[in-house]
Amino acid sequence: SECRWDGQFLLNCSFTRISTIPEDLSQIAVTADLSYNNIKTFVCSDGRNEEWMLKHLNLSNNLISELTLTTCINLPILETLNLNGNAIHTLTMDMPTPAHGSKKYSTVDRLLPALKVLSVERNNLNRVPRGLGLLQSLQTVHMSSNAIQQIDPKDFQNCSQLKDIDLRNNKITKIHPDAFRELNKLQVVVDLRENALTIPLPQILVSLNFFQLEVYLSKSAW
Repeated sequence: SECRWDGQFLLNCSFTRISTIPEDLSQIAVTADLSYNNIKTFVCSDGRNEEWMLKHLNLSNNLISELTLTTCINLPILETLNLNGNAIHTLTMDMPTPAHGSKKYSTVDRLLPALKVLSVERNNLNRVPRGLGLLQSLQTVHMSSNAIQQIDPKDFQNCSQLKDIDLRNNKITKIHPDAFRELNKLQVVVDLRENALTIPLPQILVSLNFFQLEVYLSKSAW
């Protein structure tokens, strides 16, 4: 492929106009940049069940519309996943299951167990992806500039490590008062700027039990 490989850590495929993931990608790369291309489909597992050494994967500014993370059993140490600037309307997460008769993944009990940062900005999501709680190392989730309309009580359920949430520039009108109740480590930001919130501010904050928390709310309806 036209990708550039430094021979050790970085695989750079950005601006190469590829439409599919090259088959000759090195599995020892730590960082893979596949941004600014014409990729429409990304499937984590290639069927060979060989684990990749990737810690940082950049798929931003492509043409991906649907994505499932359930198949990502071959990315056990992935820490950051950048999906910004695609056309994602469906992001599916579920518990991975080993192939029939396979013992290699029989001990898998978590989805992307090392993932800390998930960024899905500038896409077409109309709801918070279900199953974020399966990403048990997740600390930061960025979902600004989508079409999310409300925050439900189970949207961030079991996200025990979550510290930073960015929901700027969506279409949020309602936030359930228990939506952030379980997020005991939330300490950086709940960014709700440029939404259409109509509920009273105290109703949100009464369920937040944090001493260090920034809540950005400018340019909301009220």
